[in-house]
This record gives sequence, structure tokens and C-alpha cells, in this order.
Amino acid sequence: MKEGVKIPDVVFKARVRDESIGGDNPFRWEDLTSQGLFLGKRTIVFSLPGAFTPTCSTFQLPGFEANYKKIQELGIDEVYVAAVNDAFVMNKWMDSQNALNVKPIPDGSGEFTRQLGMLVAKDNLGFGFRSWRYAAVIQDGIIEKWFEEPGRQDNCLEDPYGETSPESIMTYLESL
Repeated sequence: MKEGVKIPDVVFKARVRDESIGGDNPFRWEDLTSQGLFLGKRTIVFSLPGAFTPTCSTFQLPGFEANYKKIQELGIDEVYVAAVNDAFVMNKWMDSQNALNVKPIPDGSGEFTRQLGMLVAKDNLGFGFRSWRYAAVIQDGIIEKWFEEPGRQDNCLEDPYGETSPESIMTYLESL
């Protein structure tokens, strides 16, 4: 993926809270589209191998959540986290992380990740296909700046992290 490329047009199956349903599980299905998420605004999307995984839960998501207000001050309307996990897993992970600002993109089938060219096998960890770690600043559905961890390959023995950190993206935004 590179700058100047349009984000793939994908439908994501999300679960959203709807108190009108009542009961212990007041959620309904809602289709989110990449057009609805990214058109007409400036956003960040970052992706990671999976919800509840160590680096993702200890550094990456908490870092974006903690810096959300500063990121907005740097001209970003929304921050999204995408993972090849279903909506149930993404929602539970966001709750466990007390994430109130970063919004989840449940790419359960990996279609968005595949179309971005970032789907890798992680069978060596028992994960199956997952996302390689990347981040992008997106302006009106077009990639403005692309960040990707080095060494992208199937069954990578390492999980590099640094290029896609919130600090790295904020450094870019501050340089403009």
C-alpha cells in the first residue's frame, strides 16, 4: 500500500449497543462501510495482529486512546483500530481496555486487510490469517501517509512494533 491510493470499499459487520432491545445483551447488527468510516474526514486507522494480544493491549491501543485528544488537535477527526477479529471479540476487547475514543473496525473475514495487501499467515502462533501491523492517515478515503512495520511475511517469528506507534504517527502530524 502507498500514499495516494483509495481505501478499499468493504462492509464490516459490527455489533452496536441498542438499549431498546433490552435484556442482558442489548446489541444489534449494523453494517459499517469503509466509505462511511473514511469519506469526508481525516482519520487514522491502525491495525494489529489481534485483540487481547500483548503488544496490542499493552502499548498500541492504550497509546492511541491516551493520546486521542492530542491527535484530534493535530487535525484528525477519528481514530480507528482494525483487526481480523469478529465484532464480539472487538467489542469485548475495547471494553476490557476502557477504550472510549478509539473506535473498532471488526474485519472478521479479513477482507479489508486482504485488499490492503496486509493479510499474513500466523499459523506458527495458531492465529490463522491476521493483519500485519500497519497504520495510515486517511484524508477523505485516500491514504495520505502509510506506516508499516518492517519484515512483513507469513509466519514471522517476531512482532515488530514502532513504526505504527501513536508517537510515530503524531511525529508525522506535528511535522506538517
